[in-house]
Amino acid sequence: MPLEINREVFITCAITGSGSTQDRSPNVPRSPQQIAESAIDATKAGAAIVHCHVRDPETGAPSRDTKLYREVTDRIRDADIDVVLNLTAGMGGDLILGGTETPLPTGPGTDMAGATERMAHVAECLPEICTLDCGTMNFAEADYVMTNTPGMLRAMGAMMTELGVKPEIEAFDTGHLWFAKELVKEGVLKEDALVQLCMGVPWGAPDDLNTFMAMVNNVPKEWTWSAFGLGRHEMPFVAAAVLAGGNVRVGLEDNLMLDKGVLATNAQLVERAVTIIESLGAKVIGPEEVRQKLNLTKRAPQS
Repeated sequence: MPLEINREVFITCAITGSGSTQDRSPNVPRSPQQIAESAIDATKAGAAIVHCHVRDPETGAPSRDTKLYREVTDRIRDADIDVVLNLTAGMGGDLILGGTETPLPTGPGTDMAGATERMAHVAECLPEICTLDCGTMNFAEADYVMTNTPGMLRAMGAMMTELGVKPEIEAFDTGHLWFAKELVKEGVLKEDALVQLCMGVPWGAPDDLNTFMAMVNNVPKEWTWSAFGLGRHEMPFVAAAVLAGGNVRVGLEDNLMLDKGVLATNAQLVERAVTIIESLGAKVIGPEEVRQKLNLTKRAPQS
């Protein structure tokens, strides 16, 4: 197939994530202040969208605390920058079974919450975008399952649409795209959908180019899409996504290294992505152009 290079590319920076990376790099932000400052630096480096999780400020463990989300979003909104806010809604579906012989009761670390609780920080902070992990998936850990049932996704997707917050469909495999198209068909999600292709996350879609193009070819033409790869594949997927007609995501959620043996900051990863995009003859667009492209509405949070 011919190349369909995207000439106007937006960059999403995934600031901190919820993985166990907090002790592997001092650059992974923990506190709301650190997360906000890292997001602001990434914006100044060229990111139009910042995708934020929150962590316990003391331990670095992932958190769903609405107060932490509110502090992060307030700090970013009060800064002298413009950026599109994208908050995760993926927390609250963590199922850790008790083992291969005794799966029940569930093990330590299980965090299963209802749709309203999982969406509480989104309703409070009113970001322009929040994520919708469009399927259940086995992750790398032996007994961990990322749990998102069809009923849960319909409920959360409807809440996002009602709030006027655009869902970013997180697709870890082709079946997730299949179900996302069903949600659009049912009217749960709007037709101008936004999707993130998540490549190389065990045990979802592997990060080879044949699988990547299968994912791309399953995205409807009227949707907007972005993609990322993990670790050393992060920057190659910046180039691959642009050449295939999409947008890009980088950040410490997905990769800690700038070069072999060199720990990165979020701003440095964004700067590297900007260099790659511009070297391909494309333009990096800013937040206002992204709002127009994605039909986003910038709003203040509830008081």
